[in-house]
Amino acid sequence: MAKDTGLKHLDEIAKGKRKDSMEINLSLSNNSSLSMDEGVLLEQRIAINEEGSTESRARPQSGPAKPGINAGNPDRLKSIGAGAARLLGRAFCVSLSFAVAVGIWSAIQSRFAPDLPTPAQTWTRAVEIFSEPFYDGGPNDKGIGWQLLYSLGRVAAGFSLAVAAGIPIGFIIGTSRLIRQGLDPLIQILRPVSPLAWLPIGLLVFKSVNPSAIFVIFITSIWPVILNTASGVSAIPKDYLNVAAVLRFEGLEMARKILLPATLPHIVTGMRLSLGIAWMVIVAAEMLTGGIGIGFFIWDEWNNLNVASIIVAMGLIGGVGIVFETVMNRIQRKFQYHD
Repeated sequence: MAKDTGLKHLDEIAKGKRKDSMEINLSLSNNSSLSMDEGVLLEQRIAINEEGSTESRARPQSGPAKPGINAGNPDRLKSIGAGAARLLGRAFCVSLSFAVAVGIWSAIQSRFAPDLPTPAQTWTRAVEIFSEPFYDGGPNDKGIGWQLLYSLGRVAAGFSLAVAAGIPIGFIIGTSRLIRQGLDPLIQILRPVSPLAWLPIGLLVFKSVNPSAIFVIFITSIWPVILNTASGVSAIPKDYLNVAAVLRFEGLEMARKILLPATLPHIVTGMRLSLGIAWMVIVAAEMLTGGIGIGFFIWDEWNNLNVASIIVAMGLIGGVGIVFETVMNRIQRKFQYHD
């Protein structure tokens, strides 16, 4: 029994539960009943355990791999590298296209149109214009910032009216074959009419510049909304309509629960096209109606023969158009259904 107790005691020492060297020696001396072979074996086990403990103390503990450092690092680096390469490639293509455009502009100015301002002159004028965009020198002398805000307000009003009227009309046309056959010839006649042709009608009816410009935007930008909404309604699967009939959906409930969700991608596409048309139309309308707006600014600068200012305004119009297109594309992708 003493032998077994001593072996157990020494075995605990060997496993590291008792690490004092004096205790080890006392245990070996007090357990004289152990054979020489058992004592030698136990001393070897103690030595091996002490070496392992020393190595574990000397070697730093390695915890779990941190994400982004060891785990998945090559794949992440490849993904970052591919994204950077695409970004650099796109930046290079954009820079190259602008360089080619400026080169063509400079060649035309030097050989065919010496009155055309150079790119350097236009840049200088742009710095002057945008250094004080909201100055106010009177009713007909405002900074380009005010001109842009007035134009955006008219576009927002005309575009909102076009969307508010175009979507219900598109629903009606798309749900009734008879109405579609009756209205389609009228739409095809009115849709290609130039906005400049509508402007005298607007001035005659409203007898004011602002409502006339909003009317022109409305009447020219409503058609994409109507046609795309009607197309979306016509493309609704028959199963949806059968379910609506079983559930006895009618009127507004039918439009809210079936027509609108199913046609939303088509409606957003029509709105994107409509907004682009509205932004193009406002410039022509304001050039003829006068007052405050980016179109009037261009016409006024032409009367003063400041062609560099006209080119700056053209760049601003294009920049705003890019913002509109980017926003509408994001909205369209958000509401696009995928199988």
